[in-house]
Amino acid sequence: MEVTQLENQANEMRKDIIRMVAEAGSGHPGGSLSCIDIMTALYFGGVMNHDPEDPKKEDRDRFVLSKGHAAPALYATLANAGYFPKEELLTLRKLGSRLQGHPDSNLLPGVEVGTGSLGQGLSICAGMAAGLRLHGSNAHVFTIMGDGEIEEGQVWEAATFAAHQELGNLIAVLDYNGLQIDGDITKVCQTDDVAAKFAAFGWDVRAVDGHDIAALIEVLTACKDDEAAKPHIIIASTVKGKGVSFMEGQAGWHGKAPNAQQAADALAELEERA
Repeated sequence: MEVTQLENQANEMRKDIIRMVAEAGSGHPGGSLSCIDIMTALYFGGVMNHDPEDPKKEDRDRFVLSKGHAAPALYATLANAGYFPKEELLTLRKLGSRLQGHPDSNLLPGVEVGTGSLGQGLSICAGMAAGLRLHGSNAHVFTIMGDGEIEEGQVWEAATFAAHQELGNLIAVLDYNGLQIDGDITKVCQTDDVAAKFAAFGWDVRAVDGHDIAALIEVLTACKDDEAAKPHIIIASTVKGKGVSFMEGQAGWHGKAPNAQQAADALAELEERA
């Protein structure tokens, strides 16, 4: 796709996020909206080797949504990519739905592993990357983490392991929107210089505007093509609630669904961007 088409795709998926969370009456719109451009670059920008017709193909790249509460972003992406019917999006969080509040790999094609217990995703990805290398696979493992999530100690254990094992096939993206459920990340638990921390742990560190899809594709592809034996972390600067003005930069929209009027206003605003 051309960049304009990719931007339109991301905008459509933002609409899907608003619709499904509003229909469910619960969910996490803020962090889903902030990472949807990253998801667009991965799945529609030619970065990941994946096939909705064969979700378990052996040589596929793996994706794990470590910040599993942003499941609406993953569901919107998978549905638009053809993994399941888009009509199913409106069953989010409903009884009997395959679209649980957090991704469930036992239910939905395209979900590699169930996530949502924050801090565990990077460990899972490091294990996947190590296993793929042991099997002689050229596949890569991608993950998106939240900035509040990296307050978890397990993240740094995984970071140590990945660097020690020289897992160059592991590419993590940090959705750095500056907010978590309790507010500003610097006031909840100061993370200081995240880039310096990962560099000190032996990672290849890069930075990007997390809403610039062309730049995202460029840096993700560069990491994938890099033959150096270092895991990669891309610090993507984003805006929580991106695309809906009254949600942008507001921690209160971390885990709150819009009411009918708010959803209508959000959709009208997104429609103007099309």
